[in-house]
Amino acid sequence: MLFPESWLRAFANPDLDTDALAHRLTMAGLEVEGTTPAAPPFSGVVVAHIKEIAPHPNADKLRVCQVDDGSGALLQIVCGAPNAAAGIKVPLARVGAELPGGMKIGTAKMRGVESAGMLCSARELGLSQDHAGLLVLGDDAPVGASLRDALDLDDTVFELKLTPNRADCLSILGVAREVSALTGAPLSLPRFDPVPVTLQDRLPVDIQAPDLCGRFCGRIIRGVNARAQTPAWMKSRLERAGQRSVSALVDISNYVMLELGRPTHVFDLQRIQGGLTVRWAREGERLELLSGQFVDLAPDVGVICAGDVVESMAGIMGGEATAVTLDTTDVYLEGAFWWPEAIMGRARRYKFSSEASHRFERGVDFASITEHLELTTRLLIDICGGQAGPLDDQTVNLPTREPVRMRLDRCHRVLGVPVSRDEVERIFTSLGLPCRIEDGDVFVVTPPSYRFDLFIEEDLIEEVARVYGFERIPDIPPRARAKMRMQPETLQGPHALRARLAGLDYQEVINFSFVEEAWERDYAGNTDPIRLVNPIASQLAVMRSSLIGGLVANIVHNANRKQSRVRVFELGRVFTRDAGVADGDLAVAGVSQPQYLAAAAWGPAVDEQWGIAARPVDFFDVKRDLESLLGVLAPRLRCVPASHPALHPGRSARLELDGRPMGWLGELHPRWAQQNDLPHSPVVFEVDVEAISTVPLPVPTEVSRQPVVIRDLAVWAPDSVSYQDLFGTLTRTIQTNANLGIVKDIRLFDVWRDKSAQTPEKSMAFRFWLQDREATLDDATVEQCISLLLEALVGAHGVRLRT
Repeated sequence: MLFPESWLRAFANPDLDTDALAHRLTMAGLEVEGTTPAAPPFSGVVVAHIKEIAPHPNADKLRVCQVDDGSGALLQIVCGAPNAAAGIKVPLARVGAELPGGMKIGTAKMRGVESAGMLCSARELGLSQDHAGLLVLGDDAPVGASLRDALDLDDTVFELKLTPNRADCLSILGVAREVSALTGAPLSLPRFDPVPVTLQDRLPVDIQAPDLCGRFCGRIIRGVNARAQTPAWMKSRLERAGQRSVSALVDISNYVMLELGRPTHVFDLQRIQGGLTVRWAREGERLELLSGQFVDLAPDVGVICAGDVVESMAGIMGGEATAVTLDTTDVYLEGAFWWPEAIMGRARRYKFSSEASHRFERGVDFASITEHLELTTRLLIDICGGQAGPLDDQTVNLPTREPVRMRLDRCHRVLGVPVSRDEVERIFTSLGLPCRIEDGDVFVVTPPSYRFDLFIEEDLIEEVARVYGFERIPDIPPRARAKMRMQPETLQGPHALRARLAGLDYQEVINFSFVEEAWERDYAGNTDPIRLVNPIASQLAVMRSSLIGGLVANIVHNANRKQSRVRVFELGRVFTRDAGVADGDLAVAGVSQPQYLAAAAWGPAVDEQWGIAARPVDFFDVKRDLESLLGVLAPRLRCVPASHPALHPGRSARLELDGRPMGWLGELHPRWAQQNDLPHSPVVFEVDVEAISTVPLPVPTEVSRQPVVIRDLAVWAPDSVSYQDLFGTLTRTIQTNANLGIVKDIRLFDVWRDKSAQTPEKSMAFRFWLQDREATLDDATVEQCISLLLEALVGAHGVRLRT
């Protein structure tokens, strides 16, 4: 928000310089992002009056002007501006003047005629980009006065950054209220004297949507001169506030909006057929806005209609059909209270914004509409002339201002300073917050009609802190008894899982929880995802039920930027419907939000180096990383061949822990790799965090001093039998037979197939480590153990000993 300092000081003028005032506002929560001078520095420029003008004897486009600069003698100035004329007042840079950019003015001869100075355009003075002619000043500008004084060019423009809850400060009056409360400077309010009513004309208005419009005011004004010039003081304030001057009728409406925070709309009365109707739009209705944009209206967009013709988007922007022009003579001035919920997000939906919607969606004062329209009417009549009709005021549905209670001791605990009761009462009074004290130290505040940010106790505490001064609150850290907390040894929390995966050479990423619908269909097989009511982008319209899509997008992003090796992981929530919950009944209670951990590896298995031959990462590389992540849980992990929509049908597995499904592991399906232009498929895994968060408590055991015996066992097994099947049988046999307790470890070290064999068999060689805690193992005991293990494999899988 931009505004000139002089406009603010017209309402509240504290005894502070510009920098101090900006600092005070910033510390009160109204951040001043910057201050800039209203005009660049220049000197020696005064108001001059062109007395006479004559053609240049040697140039067709130049003229010789006799100019009064207030010194008592006329100066001869050669000028080429097309609008130079006798009788106008313009800026004159005297000899010795310095203009923006360092240009210095001296006497010069132009085509043989001496010129003692320079008549200036607005662009040459750095006031605007207009260089079509001289800057014409008002007739009341004193000749010989410094131009900086005459146009108040030493003013400063403030740039204010407001938080969304402070809609009351989207006006000069609102900021002035804050300045008055912060500094104690008196607040000068504008006068809202009623305008004499000389007409009895009324325009009927029918409010059909009380949930859209809570109050509607308006009046007819006839006989206005739309071609009247906007006063220089008003045009100057508008320009310094970032508003372009359009016409007197539009400028007055914009001026009132900036000064009082009251968006109004001026209709061309002659273009309104019948009365006005305020309602919600109907399906299929279309409107041409003042900006020239055509919009197709939705049923949740409010409109103002004349008969069956939509005239404007309520609280957002007027329509071209009833826009005022320079030929307008009769107008209808409208001001209303639109419910913030009825305006929120509508302008953004149509990809534009307006000053009116910016204010209405945050909340605009609903109690002062008539006073603000009286002031607007006075400006219209004083500038454009005309006669005013009676002011119609319909109140149908206004917000209730519920009192807010604040306990003084609660305020002290939150702020950490004992602000006195009298000081709190003074702060509320200075902010215009009527309050009463109950039960000794409980303040009961009724929020005024222009404050839409006061609902709970903490809101009032914030008001106390702002005006009391954050700088007065000491920065003493809180003191509390230090308590050492034990880290549960059986819990693998999110931070531990992240650290472990980072140690395995994966980088963490954080992706949006809302994703493309195609990702859910392709990567999760989810044809009915949870949809967002108001997505931030059209392609991010559903909630994710899997993390795989985001990781694939991360890999594609890096591959497109010439990264040859990518290893990423993400720990985050996914969103699925609970069984038995219908779509129409979907609520927070009907959505399951488990935490998943997913990782993806793409490119070479290791960084390029001379010691290891390059090869792409495969299923078993990522499986090893997963087992490292699981730690002591790894022996309980089982990979079951299964199909997943995102994974290669022959290189994927369902992950089970103690027989319960916990996730998936496999290569990305070649179809999706080709679709994403990846030369080879990444390998991914996704697991449920809850399933791997709890681990067994470590149990210390005594290390045996007896020697270890190593034995190998090779068997022929059917080709359909996997190592996992054999290993599971061996593990269960060891756990159920006390005589096999000396088996400490089992590893597969060789797999071989005889290509000439008639039957589909494979040879699998196991290595066993055996050790007794008490005595050295003899050959008989070792052979007995190996025999028992072989018998278990034969009985369960039909293997035979390889000789």
